[in-house]
Amino acid sequence: MITSQPLAVIAGARTPFAKSFTSLSRVDAVALGQHAVRAAMTRAALAGPDIDELVMGNVAGPADAANIARVIALKSGLPIDRIAHTVNRNCASGMESILSAWQAIDAGRAKLCVAGGTESMSNIPLLFRPEAARLWMQLAKSKTILQRIKTLASFRPRHFKPLVGIELGLTDPVSGLNMGETAEILAAEFDITREEQDAFALRSHQKGAAARERCFLSGEIAPIQIRPGEVVEKDNGPREGQSMQQLAKLRPFFKKDGTVTAGNSCPLTDGAAALVLAGPDDLSRFDCEPLGFITSYAVAGCDPRRMGLGPVYATAKLLKQTGLTMKDFDLIELNEAFAAQVIACQRAATSKAFAQQELGMSQPLGAFPDEILNIHGGAIALGHPVGTTGTRLILTLLRALKESGQRRGLATLCVGGGQGVSMVVETHLGDNK
Repeated sequence: MITSQPLAVIAGARTPFAKSFTSLSRVDAVALGQHAVRAAMTRAALAGPDIDELVMGNVAGPADAANIARVIALKSGLPIDRIAHTVNRNCASGMESILSAWQAIDAGRAKLCVAGGTESMSNIPLLFRPEAARLWMQLAKSKTILQRIKTLASFRPRHFKPLVGIELGLTDPVSGLNMGETAEILAAEFDITREEQDAFALRSHQKGAAARERCFLSGEIAPIQIRPGEVVEKDNGPREGQSMQQLAKLRPFFKKDGTVTAGNSCPLTDGAAALVLAGPDDLSRFDCEPLGFITSYAVAGCDPRRMGLGPVYATAKLLKQTGLTMKDFDLIELNEAFAAQVIACQRAATSKAFAQQELGMSQPLGAFPDEILNIHGGAIALGHPVGTTGTRLILTLLRALKESGQRRGLATLCVGGGQGVSMVVETHLGDNK
């Protein structure tokens, strides 16, 4: 959809991204989000009382912070009369928070918002099976020793085997497939080889390592102290020495005779990101120029079994709304959930048959060219904290456009459950083309 006014991105920041169960595993989603929000406000020279509303994306909602956005808002210094809410569109939650803030600003409910995402995939809990949970509740209600002994005698070894929450969360309840299995479907449909996937993953690591080495990524990262004397400053995902030989040694992870491995998939990741947002008519209060503007967006649905094609459906919808073409984008950020998924999007976007059969278009959508795609590496290298990535894509893309002196970019990602979201960003407003 095209709203009545663009959305200005004043400033943004994120935590380092860390593979789950590594350096940020003891930092919960609230603390990660709080750190990103405070850092973004600092970069915009703002304090808590300046913010009218806060929206955060989060997928694995912590049990002790049901509306995690409200908790983060108060811990970040926003006054108690400022509202906050949490949104969840699976992998696009970090974009959905931006859309929600945009709507609040466009409607006049707020002038200045913070929007972002936070996810601690390390801290997604283990769960009791329903049968075991009933026994534990029965034990808690037992009033006599005899009742307790009788209940304890009902326990069996299976009752002590937990359900892994993260596995449940990464499995689509409609199709019954986990996200890796959907990538295997696309690899087969589009004839994507293991070597092509590994080569894509290698390029992601090479670009991510190069961006980290020249400190481009440090420009958006706010180092976080996790304990006295220990500060995490950089993403720990990109591998400088990654090679095709190393990737080739990994076994298929989701299907016995498949091609999708841990090496050509994004890792489980912890991290948070936040943006300070305002309408274009409220920029005079800031001494610095905004990072840029979000000018339009589209959300599309697709088959959950082929959820990785979401960016193609959403981008097609976006181009129909705006009159833009793929050649109008200087840079593109397309989230790398899996190498197979990105390559499938590239092939679908240049297929006339796919355009006619799936998109209602007479001609192909247009290419996602390698040379302008994820030029600083993508989620295979940097990581994919699911509630956060959408925000990170916008932040990285606007910074990359600014650095290169280019103007317009496309940020897009697939969404578990069968959706896609695409956004147009621009470094300055003016001519439409």
